[in-house]
Amino acid sequence: MGADSTELGFDPDALRDRYRSERDKRVRTDGSTQYLEVAGEYARFAEHDPYADPTFTRAPISEDLDLAIIGGGFSGLLAAARLREQGVDSFRVIEAGGDFGGTWYWNRYPGAQCDTESYCYLPLLEELGYMPRERYSYADEIFEHSQRIGRHYDLYSSALFQTRVGSIEWDDTIDRWHVRTQRGDDLRARFVIMALGPMSRPKLPGIPGIGEFEGHSFHSSRWDYGYTGGDTTGGMTGLADQRVAVIGSGATAIQCVPRVARDAQHVYLFQRTPSTVWLRRNRPTDPEWFSSQRPGWQRERRENFAAQAAGEMVEDDLIDDSWTEVFRAISAPKGEHRPRTKEERDRVVELSDMALMEQIRRRVDDVVRDPATREALKPYYRVMCKRPTFNDEFLECFNRPNVTLVDVSESQGVERITPRGVVAGGVEYEVDCIVYASGFEMSSSLRRRLGLDIVGRDGETLSDHWSGGLRTLHGFMTRGFPNWFWIGVSQNAFSLNMTSMFDDQARHIAYVVAESLRRGAATVEPTEAAQDDWVSVINGFYVGGRSFLEACTPGYYNNEGSPLGGSGFFGAYTPGINAFNRLLEQWRADGAMAGLELRDGDGAELAEGSSTAAT
Repeated sequence: MGADSTELGFDPDALRDRYRSERDKRVRTDGSTQYLEVAGEYARFAEHDPYADPTFTRAPISEDLDLAIIGGGFSGLLAAARLREQGVDSFRVIEAGGDFGGTWYWNRYPGAQCDTESYCYLPLLEELGYMPRERYSYADEIFEHSQRIGRHYDLYSSALFQTRVGSIEWDDTIDRWHVRTQRGDDLRARFVIMALGPMSRPKLPGIPGIGEFEGHSFHSSRWDYGYTGGDTTGGMTGLADQRVAVIGSGATAIQCVPRVARDAQHVYLFQRTPSTVWLRRNRPTDPEWFSSQRPGWQRERRENFAAQAAGEMVEDDLIDDSWTEVFRAISAPKGEHRPRTKEERDRVVELSDMALMEQIRRRVDDVVRDPATREALKPYYRVMCKRPTFNDEFLECFNRPNVTLVDVSESQGVERITPRGVVAGGVEYEVDCIVYASGFEMSSSLRRRLGLDIVGRDGETLSDHWSGGLRTLHGFMTRGFPNWFWIGVSQNAFSLNMTSMFDDQARHIAYVVAESLRRGAATVEPTEAAQDDWVSVINGFYVGGRSFLEACTPGYYNNEGSPLGGSGFFGAYTPGINAFNRLLEQWRADGAMAGLELRDGDGAELAEGSSTAAT
C-alpha cells in the first residue's frame, strides 16, 4: 500500500481493479434486450390489475377537447393541476389503472416507501395543507395523496380509468390528435401531454422457462395479496407454509424482502448485483416543526435538495439525511480548498466516493453474521452507478434462518426457471412462489416502454423520428409532432426527487399550452434551428459524463452497460434542475416563446421568437 492508502485506510488502486472486475463479469452482450417485453404470453405480469373492478364497463366516448393527458400518476396529476391554474379546463386524464397514483397505484408491495423525504417528494403539500405522517412515506399514504390531489383539483370528473391508449395520431385536416383507446374512445384533442413517467411498464428478466413454472408467480408491481394475504405493512399469512423466490435486488427487494421474511416459511433472494444499502432513519413528522414552516417552504426545501445534488454550496442543509451525505461525498470541496484542475477535482471526488462506499461495506460487516453472505452483499462500484437505497431492516434479515441469499453474479443471472423452481449456479431451488422484483422499463426502446407508437405529421412515427437519438426543445417538444408534450426523463434536467422535476415540467408545459390558446394558435412546435441548438447543448454535457457511465456496473443508469445505447438518465442538462428551471423561468418571463413556431388554422405564422432557445 502506498502513502495514499495508509492515510485513507484503503488502497485506491486495488479498489479500482475490484470495481472493474466486478463490472466486467456482469456485462452481458444482450444489454437492455435481456428483458422480455411484457406482452403476449407474458402480458399477465403487466395488464392484470389486482385492485380494480374486473366487471367495469362504460360506453365509448367521442369528443373534441383541448387536451388529453396520458397517465394519471404524479406527472399527469401535476399537469392537470397546473393546467387548471392556467384556466385550461377542457381535458381528459387517461389512466390504465383504476384510480390516480401511477407508480403508487401499482407499487403496493409490502414495505414500499419513497426514498426521498416526504416533505420534498409529496407534491402540492402547501396547496393542499397536508402534513405527511412520516419523514419517508409508505405506499398507502402516497397513494392516498394522489387521490387527495384528484379531489382537490376536481380531476375525477375528467378521468377515464381502466382505459389503455391504443393509438395517438395527428390529423392535419383538423389540427388535432386522435387518441383512441381499447374501449372504443376517439378523443380529438388539440394538445396531448404524455405523462407516463419513467416507471410505468413492468420489466421482466428474460429467463428461459418463465412460462413453465407450475407454482404461483407475479411481478412486484402487481403484488397478489389474494395469494399472500396481508397488506403493504405485512401480515401475509398465506405465505406461512410457502417457499418464496425473489428475483431482483434493487429498491423493491430491499424494501419487500424483510416483510416477506417475517411471514414466509423461507425466502431465497437471487442477487446479480448488490445494492448500496445506507441508513434510512425514518421518524414521525413533528407537528410543531411542520406548522412552523413559512409560505414557500416546500419549494425552498426542494431547491436546497437539488442544489446539494448538483454540488452547489448551501448555507444550511435543510434535508440532512443519507442522500445529502451521498451528495457531499461526490462533490468537490469549495472555497479555498477547491481543486485547481479537472484532474484534481476528479481525484478528490473519486477518493471521497470510495471512502463512503467503504463505510457502506463496513456496515454490511457490522450487521450480517455469515461471512459468505456479507461478502456477496457488498457493493463494489461508484455510489451513483446505481440508485442508492436506504433501509434499516434489509441487512438484518439475512441473520434469520429462513432467508438465503443466492449470488448469481458469476452466471450473469438466474439460469432458468423449471416447473418446480429456480436454477442458479447449477442448483435447483424448489419454491412455491416467484416474485419478479425486477423494476420497470427505463432504458428499453421508446416504442416498447410506451406500448404504442405516436404518429405525427406526414405519418412519421416518434420511434422513427428519434431512431438516431432524441431531438427536442428543452426535452418537452419535438418538431413534426405539433401540440405534443412529454413529461419525464429526456433532454431536460434530471432530479433524484422526481416529483419536483415533474412539477417544474408541468408548470412550463401548462404555460406553453395556455399561452398558445390565448394567442389563438392552432399548432405550436419547435423550430428546426432551436431544436438543433438544444440537442447540441445536451450532447455537450453527455460527452462529459460518458467515461463515468462506461466504468459503472450495468444498470438502467447506463443502459445495462451500454451508455451509448440510449439511456436518457444522463443525456440531460447536467448543471442541475435549479439551473434548468432558471433558464425556463427566464424564457417564460421574456414572453417571446423563443424557438417555437405558432400557426393559425390556415397555416399562417402567428408569432415566432428568436430562432434559438438554447441559452
